Amino acid sequence: MAAQETVEHKYVYDFAEGNKDLKDLLGGKGANLAEMTNLGLPVPPGFTITTEACNAYLNTGQEPDGLADQIAAHLESLERGMGRKLGDPDDPLLVSVRSGAKFSMPGMMETVLNVGLNDRSVVGLSRQAGGNDRFAWDSYRRLIQMFGKTVCEVPGEEFEHALDEAKRAKGTKNDLDLDADDLRGLVDAYKKIFAKHTGREFPQEPREQLDLAIRAVFESWNAERAILYRRQERIPADLGTAVNVVAMVFGNLGPDSGTGVAFTRDPGSGAQGIYGDYLANAQGEDVVAGIRNTVPLQELEKLDKNSYDELLGIMARLEEHYKDLCDIEFTIERGKLWMLQTRVGKRTAAAAFVIAGQLVDEGLIDLDEALHRVNGAQLAQLMFPRFKLDHDFEPVAKGIGASPGAAVGKVVFTSARAVELAAEGESVILVRRETNPDDLNGMIAAKGILTSRGGKTSHAAVVARGMGKTCVSGADELDVNIPAKKFTVAGQTVSEGDIVSIDGTTGKVYLGEVPVMPSEVVQYFEGSLDPEHIDNPLVRAVHRIMTHADAKRRLRVRTNADTGADAARARRFGAEGIGLCRTEHMFLGDRRELVERLILANTDEEREAALDALLPLQREDFIEIFREMDGLPVTVRLIDPPLHEFLPPLEQLAVNVAVAQERGEDVAKEEALLAAVRRMHEENPMLGLRGVRLGLVIPGLFAMQVRAIAEAAVAVTRAGGSACPEIMVPLVGAVQELETVRAEAEKVIAEVVGDSGVEVLIGTMIEVPRAALTAGQIAEAAQFFSFGTNDLTQMGWGFSRDDVEGAFFWRYLELGIFGISPFESIDREGVGRLVRIAAEEGRAARPDLKLGVCGEHGGDPDSVHFFHEVGLDYVSCSPFRVPVARLEAGRAVLETTGSDSR
Repeated sequence: MAAQETVEHKYVYDFAEGNKDLKDLLGGKGANLAEMTNLGLPVPPGFTITTEACNAYLNTGQEPDGLADQIAAHLESLERGMGRKLGDPDDPLLVSVRSGAKFSMPGMMETVLNVGLNDRSVVGLSRQAGGNDRFAWDSYRRLIQMFGKTVCEVPGEEFEHALDEAKRAKGTKNDLDLDADDLRGLVDAYKKIFAKHTGREFPQEPREQLDLAIRAVFESWNAERAILYRRQERIPADLGTAVNVVAMVFGNLGPDSGTGVAFTRDPGSGAQGIYGDYLANAQGEDVVAGIRNTVPLQELEKLDKNSYDELLGIMARLEEHYKDLCDIEFTIERGKLWMLQTRVGKRTAAAAFVIAGQLVDEGLIDLDEALHRVNGAQLAQLMFPRFKLDHDFEPVAKGIGASPGAAVGKVVFTSARAVELAAEGESVILVRRETNPDDLNGMIAAKGILTSRGGKTSHAAVVARGMGKTCVSGADELDVNIPAKKFTVAGQTVSEGDIVSIDGTTGKVYLGEVPVMPSEVVQYFEGSLDPEHIDNPLVRAVHRIMTHADAKRRLRVRTNADTGADAARARRFGAEGIGLCRTEHMFLGDRRELVERLILANTDEEREAALDALLPLQREDFIEIFREMDGLPVTVRLIDPPLHEFLPPLEQLAVNVAVAQERGEDVAKEEALLAAVRRMHEENPMLGLRGVRLGLVIPGLFAMQVRAIAEAAVAVTRAGGSACPEIMVPLVGAVQELETVRAEAEKVIAEVVGDSGVEVLIGTMIEVPRAALTAGQIAEAAQFFSFGTNDLTQMGWGFSRDDVEGAFFWRYLELGIFGISPFESIDREGVGRLVRIAAEEGRAARPDLKLGVCGEHGGDPDSVHFFHEVGLDYVSCSPFRVPVARLEAGRAVLETTGSDSR
């Protein structure tokens, strides 16, 4: 029998072999380089090593079989096409080695430029560049610096110190003033730094440089900052990164060369126009690092009109092709334009909505796709307040508004200090000359970022926009002194801990705390702005997309509200009822004493007196809420307090009694109270006498509340309104508990309602795991379920939220046990499964069972999608999260119907 031919797994693709839909395999950068190549755009030739190769390497610690040979074959093909060999001493081919995951992770992983340079090929590069020694040695020092830091973990600051020393010796602050001899000396200094930290000479073999750089890019997927960024952006950890090996083109060949970043629309506001940065005689890393301040892209027209016109044509073509804002990196090499990258660009929340609306108007996308392209997190950002300025506040500096928002906080100068103060509850503004990927921790912790260097495409700007953080970059009036922990501006010194306010829209910087005012989007939701008659593209876009979301969604959205004022605001924000009215919140303040008397009552008379005092107060509360929610359902949860919230603290009471006894005072009353509190003291009140248990133990408590609800509903109805009360029994774990409470409640309701026409539903809160697992039984006694996912999460995980979030959740996130806190977003596999079981078994027992959720997860975007998938009827959340839930409920429909996700 003939031997079967072994088909080698393909790990390497030339650009012409891919396309934009292969992001899982080729990463975003590789897929888009392939797409531009196939469109006939001027892309330097190269090849992509797949994410599969990366994952194989990370899983085994070794390159997969066949990868080295495939790289060699594609490199040879690249050399033939270019007519040069990698690192050839006479006519060298140089390549860049760049990371490129499926999702953009700006600055989080590694890049190495000028691979192939060594002591011999640097001479050939100079000849290739027409005898430009300065360019050749500048390229070589860049390689040693990037290779040393990226591949061999040489401290980057040592290279920076050597560069600063070379500039000081030359008497300049600008690296462009260093000549070829200066740079030759800098290369020698860099080599010594490299050897000191690695114990070996800088590698001279070009293929060894290439192989080590590729491995470094693979390994950078698991670098600390990359892991942190993925957690922040909820990017899966198992995707891996592709590696792009691209023939070098040089923007640092002189004044007729340069590099830049362009956007087809403003990523800050969404406005149409020409946006971007250009830096003459530079390589791409100089732009994103913000090392030198760039010039606006429009300046390129004066410097090189042919390249400028060609770039504008390509930008228009790419935007039409991708049907979205495109972020473009380009290099000009002696008047020749090269496209190094394109991607669907990161944008601010405001830009996301505005651009989506514009593209609908232009016929490039439909309203379904516009809804798909925005999300609830972005909408929440748009509801943040903005500065309220008057004559008392004058800016001390103005930079570039890189990421909108109004941020106020204490100045800090290091990432570590930002994290430290934020952990203590302080709002901080991280101030740097420019940020780099190592600052990610501090950028996440800070309320805003302020840099003295860089533009709209610097690291600080791009990362801040992606995270929704306020950022002002390139405020060059600031003289930032990191070691001294201060900056000076306008003759004033600002030290660490001083308060500053930064406006990420205008780029203005203010000393002190500037007051804030509601955003225009909140004003729109409040009803004070008419979207059809206001000259505000953002408000119009929000209105248009929200209207479409409301038309698409199946999930209804209610609110958690305990007062008439909260109910009214939520209704203005689009709430379709109340999903959780917490009656224990109505017993705080001066009513607390009545509840305390009720709980501690020793006789029926004392108990009845306390209940009689509470009844009219409760009734008036409900009348106010029913009026505001006229015609909409209101789910009222019967009282569910852990007892300790309504009793005097045991320790304090014991101390007070002891002190009074020492003074010889009459403490008989206090002693009786102390004895009662000791009798009812609980080690774990959250798992003690609360919810339905309290109602069963204290006769008349639930009956009083049911009477107050029913009487309020009847009063509102007879006054011409419409009340739709739903009574929710909390913490039920067994159907018998619910049956007992329901029998008592139905007697009271029948007595009060009479022929008023008021209908009162009775249901329960599913927040105990046993309730979820016996939902079929419980549904026989319940007309609705509302999932209390906060307690269900606590009990499902065995966590006390108050105790564990600050104690060890950070470690669980760090280790990857959690991708996100289960209290923030529903744990689909565990707690979510309990919800699914209860929903399915409850509906099987009672097909008309109404299902909702009233925990905090009801306003979390990802959780809303899950609740839609499970088949709930509604979600309920705080008033300010109602618009977010409405938007996500509409997006959930697109997700389940398979709308195109680009």
